[in-house]
Amino acid sequence: MPSDLKRVSRALLSVSDKTGLVDFARALSERGIELVSTGGTHKALSEAGLSVKDVSDLTGFPEMMDGRVKTLHPSVHGGLLGIRANPEHQAAMLAHGIQAIDLLVVNLYPFEATVAAGKPYDDCIENIDIGGPAMIRAAAKNHGDVAVVVDGADYAAVLADLSRYEGAVTYTLRRRLAQKAYARTAAYDAAISNWFASELGEATPPFRALGGAIAEVMRYGENPHQSAAFYRTPEQRPGVATARQVQGKQLSYNNINDTDAAYEAVAEFNPERSAAVVIVKHANPCGVAEGASLVEAYERALRCDPVSAFGGIVAMNRALDAEAAKAITEIFTEVIIAPDASEEAIAIVAAKKNLRLLLAGALPDPRQPGLTLRTVAGGFLAQSRDNAVVDAMDLKVVTKRAPSERELADLRFAFRVAKHVKSNAIVYARDLATVGIGAGQMSRVDSSRIAAWKAAEAAKAAGLPETLAKGSVVASDAFFPFADGLMAAAEAGATAVIQPGGSMRDDEVIKAADEAGLAMVFTGHRHFRH
Repeated sequence: MPSDLKRVSRALLSVSDKTGLVDFARALSERGIELVSTGGTHKALSEAGLSVKDVSDLTGFPEMMDGRVKTLHPSVHGGLLGIRANPEHQAAMLAHGIQAIDLLVVNLYPFEATVAAGKPYDDCIENIDIGGPAMIRAAAKNHGDVAVVVDGADYAAVLADLSRYEGAVTYTLRRRLAQKAYARTAAYDAAISNWFASELGEATPPFRALGGAIAEVMRYGENPHQSAAFYRTPEQRPGVATARQVQGKQLSYNNINDTDAAYEAVAEFNPERSAAVVIVKHANPCGVAEGASLVEAYERALRCDPVSAFGGIVAMNRALDAEAAKAITEIFTEVIIAPDASEEAIAIVAAKKNLRLLLAGALPDPRQPGLTLRTVAGGFLAQSRDNAVVDAMDLKVVTKRAPSERELADLRFAFRVAKHVKSNAIVYARDLATVGIGAGQMSRVDSSRIAAWKAAEAAKAAGLPETLAKGSVVASDAFFPFADGLMAAAEAGATAVIQPGGSMRDDEVIKAADEAGLAMVFTGHRHFRH
């Protein structure tokens, strides 16, 4: 038997989420452990027929100030913090009538859920727990003597130790629970501080806290030698974190990253206007299209780069239907993500047992503000989400020729896509479908040439006599620093260009566009994506 065992004689329980509480408390009581509780928890246990003391029996004070003050008392914190092997601590406990608390069970007021539900400011404030975090931190600090439980998922582990070790808990478990306790209070405080920053309109607070709850441990990270896990934050943005996985094997690290990229991209397209499909490979769109139906949009997106689409992620802006499901499952696909799916579509996808089907319930709002993060050595970068959308931009015609209505529609489409392509990004599009994409190159002219080459290859794969770039438009995520990238597009057959503008050589680029007969518009907005 381990020598680090600590017997549990008294437990203090104070929980907001009462799932599994009564069964757990009954198991404790059956072992002769004295139960002490507060407020709603005390009521729930009493109504279940359990013998339970009120915390006021320890403190000598009633709950007051609407329950704000009940556990912030030396009798509680002394019982948690007193070191059992320290004579001075024991003498103080004896002198002041402080009873030891060996097990603390606390989960916190539902602050995150209150914010997610869009409750008023005052309601959010009232759901900031004070006594709970104070007790958790006290118990976790004194884990040499006290076990602290902040998650109902750990009830079974505590009961297993109590059963195996005749009413005692091991140091190994107590230390693991302490780590989880501090992580929970840290995530809780992070949610509160970030909510305050948002309420204050403070984009760059002096301290930025991060917190998340584990969703699943991954088999490995970006590569097999890297460990990884997926954590959810309080943000309720529809997507891979909120989606229900209907079928398929576990998502990998790369699957989650790519699926997020695909779903954020497809959300740029209003489902009330048209169906849209985005195919992503290695975090970059390799095909995007709108259509009268999902299957039409998918087939047009697939035509852009059928080679890269193999083993890709398919995202759509409408509920997956049977016709689209049949088409998508004809080639190897890693993940399908949609707001919803018909039962017939689900049955069709089920024939591919490894294909993951995710239903997110809704589309994320591309205009919604938010925060994006990236780690660097010794810190992290935090920035507001790129929520600029081309429909809200004032497009400025800078060439002698203005784009036609068809070209203008394609230009807006292409710029929506370029926002989600790694820089340097060049997107060729025609008839609301990508026909060539150049991504992640060190020079913009290389991206232009690669996109043109992709368009030519796609035409060959489709058995067409000329490149798909013929008669297309081109979007660039940032300005053309020289005319060479623009001319590469013109040589490939493009007729119109959309770009942010703002280069020292804008006049030179505009002149080249005029000489080539191109129409060009400036957006005034850059969409770098690294």
